[in-house]
This record gives sequence, structure tokens and C-alpha cells, in this order.
Amino acid sequence: MLGIIIGLVLLMFLAYRGYSILWVAPVCALVVGLSGGLNALELYRETYMTGLAGYVKSWFPVFMLGAIFGHLMDYTGSAKSIAHWLTKTLGAKRAIIGVVVGCGVLTYGGISLFVVVFAMYPLALELFREANITRKLIPGAIALGSFTFTMTAIPGTPQIQNIIPTTYYGTSPTAAPIMGTLAAVLMFVLGVLWLQRREKKFTAAGDVFTEPKNKEVAVIDYSKLPNPFLSFLPLVTVIVTMNIFDWDIVIALLCGIILAMILNFNKYQGFTKSISNGAVGSITAILNTAAAVGFGTVVKTVPGFATLTGILLNVPGTPLISEAIAVNLLAGATGSASGGMSIALEALGEKYLAIAMETGISPEAFHRVASLASGGLDTLPHNGAVLTLLAVTGMTHKDSYIDICMTSLVLPLVASIPAILIGSLGIY
Repeated sequence: MLGIIIGLVLLMFLAYRGYSILWVAPVCALVVGLSGGLNALELYRETYMTGLAGYVKSWFPVFMLGAIFGHLMDYTGSAKSIAHWLTKTLGAKRAIIGVVVGCGVLTYGGISLFVVVFAMYPLALELFREANITRKLIPGAIALGSFTFTMTAIPGTPQIQNIIPTTYYGTSPTAAPIMGTLAAVLMFVLGVLWLQRREKKFTAAGDVFTEPKNKEVAVIDYSKLPNPFLSFLPLVTVIVTMNIFDWDIVIALLCGIILAMILNFNKYQGFTKSISNGAVGSITAILNTAAAVGFGTVVKTVPGFATLTGILLNVPGTPLISEAIAVNLLAGATGSASGGMSIALEALGEKYLAIAMETGISPEAFHRVASLASGGLDTLPHNGAVLTLLAVTGMTHKDSYIDICMTSLVLPLVASIPAILIGSLGIY
């Protein structure tokens, strides 16, 4: 147990310091393994690498196609077209809601969070300039729309945080729709209210919009963007084929990719580069998560894991609380929603499924709680998406982290509580 705790603390500390999890995870796994009496070389070559390779084998197509889809939607201007239409429809008076909804639509359509950040920032800047709202709130608005309800809560989202639990619980992406919808509504409403309250506070103090300093912002020629309604079609295709036709996420993403290219065939010359960029970019993303899974595989093999399992599974109340705690802690430790959830489910997924069968609590409830919990403590200051968001918007942790923390960490934790409550009562 002590080795597991030291390994987790070391993992969190080194991730917080900004070191790559590609080497941090095996080093921390070595600490755990040696404390459990395992052979170091065998631990790395067999146990750790088996966990890492197994995850890559299962999920690389999803990561790669998702990244390619996002790059194509960005390259063709489709993502910006959708976001521009939504934000302009809502207007500058609803600048905050416009940014949140714009990000939400893009992420629910299957576009990766990082692509959404880059696509939305110029539009958010334009809206906030027109509404005279401080730029300090842009990261919070983008985080609320991208890192919360459309990532983990709304049933049917193709984001990886909603797909991973299907493997462990035999569920579908639309699992536990009542729990997910309730949590999504709470995140959206409370998040918007928080940002609007903060806007009034900043404005009253005279802190309003200022132009970015020493940072070039891409100028978008809106006349050259594709039709927003046609741009919606690839997103709708992914959602419909996956949730209504019940096709595999790989096939759904392929359909979205093909349609995006057909609708924007006049830009065919850049397709190959976009596909290559997406494919290459996905390698780092999946290896980061797979490295964390390898760590979880090692944890599972040491004697202290039985003690840890006993502690987690004996948390008072419904076992859904136990799962939420495990996923949140590991997501926080790794600074990754998918990484933390994958470690937790790799180690405890079979146990929770067995508990579901014994207690009569639907596996769908465990699916939704795992997904919701992955989007809680993951957005601690060392989270990669948080660092990217602040870098793109030109803000610092001091400027904007409080709003990122409230919208994408505190409120998801709060929204999980009623979802767990109704799930334990048999309402899914």
C-alpha cells in the first residue's frame, strides 16, 4: 500500500511539474513494483508494456480517426463556420453563452477538445471585444463548453471519455440518459451563472476588454468559410450513425471524415496534410493515456492492491460513490480524464461490474459515473488541456484559473452528486 501511495504521489508531483508521462509513468510504476517485490526488468517488459500495448491496440483507431476528423473540420473551415454562425446568432449581448454553446456543439459533434480551443478563440475574442467583457473570462467560457457536459455527461457524445466505459461495462454511448442529462443541465446552468456573475464583478471594477499584447490573433475571412448548415452535416453524421444506427465509433468517425471531404472537395489539395497531421498528433495523445494505463496495470499486480481495493470498495454508501472517488483521484493524479479513468477501470472495472450484477445497480449507472468523475479533478493546474487553453488565449493561471477551476472542476463534482443519488435509486 505504501508503495502504491508513493507511486501515485510521485506521478502527481512529476505531472504537475510538467514532465512527460511517457517516462514518468514507467518510473512511478517501478516504484510501485519494487515495493511489491516484483522483478524490475520483468515488471517493465511484461506487466507495464502489456498494459500499454493492450490499450493502444484497443483505442488507437478511435484516437487517430478522431484527431483526423478534427483536423479536417478545422482545415476546411467547417468548425469555424459552425462556431461563427452560433455565436453571431446568439449575439454579443450573450457573448458568454455564445462561446459556451459554440464549444459544446463542436465537442458533441466529435471534434477534439484541443481543436475546439484553437477554433473558438478568435471568435470568442471578437464577441468579448464587441460586448466589452474582460478577456480573463474567455478560458473559463471555453472550458465550460469543451471540458464538461459535452465531454462526459450528455448521452451519446463521441468523446473518448464517454466511449472508454463501454468496453468495461458492455454499455452504449447513450448509457444512463437521465443521470447524464441532469448532470449536463446543472453544469451548463451553474457554469453560465458563475461566468455572468464574474462578468458583472469585473465590469463594476472597471476591468473590461483590452486588446491582446504581443500576441498575433489570426484574422478570419468569414466570406470564405463554408456554409454553416452543410458544415453541421459531418457532426450530425457521427452522432446519428453511432447512436441511432448503433454503428461502431470507428465507422461513425470514418463516415464523418468522408462527408467532410466530399462537402469541401474544392479544398482537396490540403486533405493529405490534414490527415497526416491528425494521425501524427494522435500518437502522442494515445501514448500519454496508454502510459498511464500501464501504470495502472502494474498497480493491479502488487499485493498492496488487494488492500487498496478493499478500502475503495468499502467506502460507505452506494458503490457508485466508490467509483467516483477512484476515478477522480486518478484523473487528478495523472492530469488526464481519459488516463485517470482508464487506470481506475483497468484496475477495478471487473470488480464494479461484478458489484453491479450483485446489487442490481445497472452497469449503465457505473458507466455514467465513471465518465462524469473523469471530468472532475482532471483539470487541476497541471492538466495539459488547461495549459494549452491558457497558452492559446494568452492568459495566466493567476488571470483565469479560478474560472477554469470552477466551471470544469468544482461544478462537475457538484453535478455528479445528484446523478449518483438517482443512479443508486435505480433511475438511470
